[in-house]
Amino acid sequence: MVPTRDGEISPAGAGPGTGRLLVAAKRLVASWQRSEEYGVSADTVDPLWAGTVQADSLYFSCGQEVLTALHRTLADEPISLMLTDADGLLLNRLSGDPDLLRSLDRVHLAPGFTYSERDAGTNGMGLALADRAPALVRAEDHYSASLRTYTCAAVPVFDPVSGALEGSVNITTWSRSSPELLLALAQSAAGNTAALMLARSLGRSQRPGRKGGGVFRLQRGGLEPAAGTLRTMSAAWTAALDAATRALAAGRVVAAVGEHGAGRVTLLAQALRQARPGTRILSAAAPAPEDVDAWLSLWTPELAKPDTAVVVENADLLPAWAAQELQDHVTRALRAVPPPTDGSGSLAWAVTAAELEAVPHPLAASIDTVITVPALRDRGDDVLHLARYAARQTRLREIDFTPAAETALLAHDWPDNVDELFTVVHDAAVRAETIDIQHLPAYLLGGPGVHLSRIESMERDEIVRSLARPGVTVAAAAAELGISRATIYRRIARLGIRVPR
Repeated sequence: MVPTRDGEISPAGAGPGTGRLLVAAKRLVASWQRSEEYGVSADTVDPLWAGTVQADSLYFSCGQEVLTALHRTLADEPISLMLTDADGLLLNRLSGDPDLLRSLDRVHLAPGFTYSERDAGTNGMGLALADRAPALVRAEDHYSASLRTYTCAAVPVFDPVSGALEGSVNITTWSRSSPELLLALAQSAAGNTAALMLARSLGRSQRPGRKGGGVFRLQRGGLEPAAGTLRTMSAAWTAALDAATRALAAGRVVAAVGEHGAGRVTLLAQALRQARPGTRILSAAAPAPEDVDAWLSLWTPELAKPDTAVVVENADLLPAWAAQELQDHVTRALRAVPPPTDGSGSLAWAVTAAELEAVPHPLAASIDTVITVPALRDRGDDVLHLARYAARQTRLREIDFTPAAETALLAHDWPDNVDELFTVVHDAAVRAETIDIQHLPAYLLGGPGVHLSRIESMERDEIVRSLARPGVTVAAAAAELGISRATIYRRIARLGIRVPR
């Protein structure tokens, strides 16, 4: 399927219609529309020159290694293997075909140039990065006529630990080549790059894959950990909440930005409760790219119902085509039900994201107010309030913490924010009437920023297990572990263990 200049879809190059082809066609049409909005030339591509590339990241070293190995097996094939960063900047280019290289040079498809959609229009790597999903752009699918000599397959690469978009693997060849094989090769290379990054990530755990997006109604109390019985919160949280409440009361579209797990949805839900009492609040979490079409059809009809508010969670993870479709749904809903003068009954909606710049253009343009939700490590006054709340929710009554446990909770930097704190406290509360240091995970006693291998983590956990028992001295723990006192002190220092007191 090929997008045409008037936004229609022609069947050229496609077989019988399927759901997968329909989604592919939507992506291409949306990409062409964005390319036109960006003012990209339909005749000659003119990508931005960004200068020297940064080649010192884990992603680049792993991707370069994978593509070099793949290039050795395909040295005689007329293809070019490329790696880009998350902004579409070409980091490298490998090819053994001089004719193809000269041709790519003429369209500046070379390291140092940026091939995002905004700079080069619809192309393989630009579409893969915009939609965060594998992309196959055949010759006739390119927005710029100067690129229709080529067929491109690109697959995004995500950090296996943080889940952040690192860039894309791109394979480009002449238009006459088999596109399905290109996409399979690109997917294999992207997967191998992520696997190699994980193997070299100092024993850190792999982030779970993103499942289908959930849509649920936010009930008061149960899903709002800072509401109801918990009213004392830090000044940083209260300031952000007040700002969001004022913006939503004024009918603005609000983006709550910050780290995952910091409480972005909670803050928006609380603000909506204050600004729009009685409103039904729906939370729609962005799903995996292949589930977006079904996800949109599931809940967007709710937009037209009165007294409804929607929080789109992780809007920065939405494919760009889906962001455009969502924005169209919102626009139609607002036109169908004109907002009353007092603001009641009209659609209220907000989004969450890691940062505003990562929200796809169609949604980002509609955002009026940006509220930064501080990470938990920057809200130290909230740690013990939230910990006691989590314990009370687990046991349905008050649970005490020893001073040593409180000290450990306050000293940890909580890289996964409130979600991590709730998990830690819940696991401890189901096992103890009073939470002490031995009920907390061993890694809480490690110093911030200490990355350990699996073997080092096991060694640390055993030392902490021994030290955490009431009344145990360092010398006694060393004897139990069968090592000398001097050795245990050296390992405590090397592994970054904070000795409980």
